[in-house]
Amino acid sequence: MELIVPCHFGLETILKREIIDLGYDISKVEDGRVTFHGDEDAVCRANIFLRSAERILIKVGSFHAETFDDLFEGTKALPWEAFIPADGKFWVTKAASVKSKLFSPSDIQSIMKKAMVERMKEHYGISWFEESGESFPVRAFLYKDEVTVGLDTTGESLHKRGYRKLTAKAPIAENLAAALIMLTPWNKDRILLDPFCGSGTFPIEAAMMAANIAPGMNRDFRAFDWKHLILPKMWYDCLDEARDSVDMTVDTDIQGYDIDPEMVRISRENARLAGVEKLIHFQARPMEQLSHSKKYGFIITNPPYGERIEEKKNLPALYRMLGEKYQSLDSWSMFLITSYENAQKDIGRKADKNRKLYNGMLKTYFYQYLGPKPPKRDKA
Repeated sequence: MELIVPCHFGLETILKREIIDLGYDISKVEDGRVTFHGDEDAVCRANIFLRSAERILIKVGSFHAETFDDLFEGTKALPWEAFIPADGKFWVTKAASVKSKLFSPSDIQSIMKKAMVERMKEHYGISWFEESGESFPVRAFLYKDEVTVGLDTTGESLHKRGYRKLTAKAPIAENLAAALIMLTPWNKDRILLDPFCGSGTFPIEAAMMAANIAPGMNRDFRAFDWKHLILPKMWYDCLDEARDSVDMTVDTDIQGYDIDPEMVRISRENARLAGVEKLIHFQARPMEQLSHSKKYGFIITNPPYGERIEEKKNLPALYRMLGEKYQSLDSWSMFLITSYENAQKDIGRKADKNRKLYNGMLKTYFYQYLGPKPPKRDKA
């Protein structure tokens, strides 16, 4: 099968690397998604192990459509009966259109559903579908009149790891946080500090990486109920593989600070639910008190953006203080995601690297301040 994996715009290279590391061959890389070849086992492993992915779709097919008639006939020609049983509940949950003549999501969804019904009527020899069985949500992407159709195996987005029951005011998505950490040279032997930890997402994702905890170990997936397509044993085998890989003996120095004691309490509870509370030190501490005695650490953080008007006036002083505190740390690196346009100016230094990313519909920048590498240890 071909499996389509959407991700945040700008992070396709991270997702591609993850998929290759899992042992699969990439067939296509596009803006916001990566496609690869895999079997039923790959559906399970991708859902459980990929940190930067949004969801895993089984590609049903693709075709050219400039009119609604084209869309109907193209959808009807796809082999829906190979995936959806006679009692299956099916609908087009999302249709996205870019640079295409067909652009109304609701019309695209409605016409595709009708075409699916017509195809399955002919195959199953029935005129009415009760749709009382398992759910089979469909997603469609239209780009320059090319329609790509996928069956959503995931259900709730993969950023929902299952540990974040409590959140901050503007939390960063778990899969975005994981991808940003993977964009840095940080590894489990290095210090990681988030001075604006909020609900703890950066420290928790880092701790899960350090302990090799698969992000999908503790949640459900839509395709788990598709027993005619994927045997339950495949899911159980993948979960066993994930559990066997966990190493809670790892020695870490991961810290999360927040000025709000309530957010620190929330972070600790989220870390407990993720199973990494022993690997992270959370503390109620204002950013003005940011310090660390050791060298070669990493600040990785999601500071306030000032999306609310009343908060914008505080941003120059906040980013100036962040710049001063960073400069006081010995040989550290700093990575921050923000939509604040004057971040570099107020920090007082231009970033060594700057990557444009989209956090939902919000254009943000991932500023990368690179400190020196630590000297190599003598292996002897």
